[in-house]
Amino acid sequence: MSRPMSAALALSLFMAVLAHAESAKPDAAKGQALSVACAACHGADGNSAIPLNPSLAQQHPAYIAKQLANFKSGARANAIMAGMAAGLTAEDMGHLGAWYGSQKLRPAPARDSSLVERGRALYRGGDAARGLPACSGCHSPSGAGIPAQYPRLAGQHQDYTVAQLRAFRAGERANDNAAMMRSIAAKLTDAEMAALAEFLAAVR
Repeated sequence: MSRPMSAALALSLFMAVLAHAESAKPDAAKGQALSVACAACHGADGNSAIPLNPSLAQQHPAYIAKQLANFKSGARANAIMAGMAAGLTAEDMGHLGAWYGSQKLRPAPARDSSLVERGRALYRGGDAARGLPACSGCHSPSGAGIPAQYPRLAGQHQDYTVAQLRAFRAGERANDNAAMMRSIAAKLTDAEMAALAEFLAAVR
């Protein structure tokens, strides 16, 4: 094969790889199209109207993609979500993450203001006497989380937050730093879970 032919072939291969990389980049517009199937449970823009279903708007894109992958693999158990994720490719999951991450969260107001201060103290200070760390250490003082590592919790539905804490405590949720979260949740009373959820729903 001549040198000009080899150079042309190398350039062609490089351009093909580049085109694939560009097409694989998360695309919010593609995610919006895919999200039609998710709207009934999570809202058209990721703001869920159903307290037991999480709002996905403004969540970290990489976190959403990871949860979808975990549902698909079974690492996170949920029969409904396993079915929803079964037909998604890794690229689809990235697109959905990009779409929901680009949407503005519209949190509902706190339902019980008397619990907010108690939840704030526990979230930001923990309880050293019981070996309970502050949630803010991983999820940030504002509840914004840390992209790709810890999810945004601020503005989330109270019922969903409590359900996840209970799932960790019962050993039913096995992904997302499960060992650490199970240890933490095991030390929380139902009343403390409710207070944390109320604070997180109220924090902006």
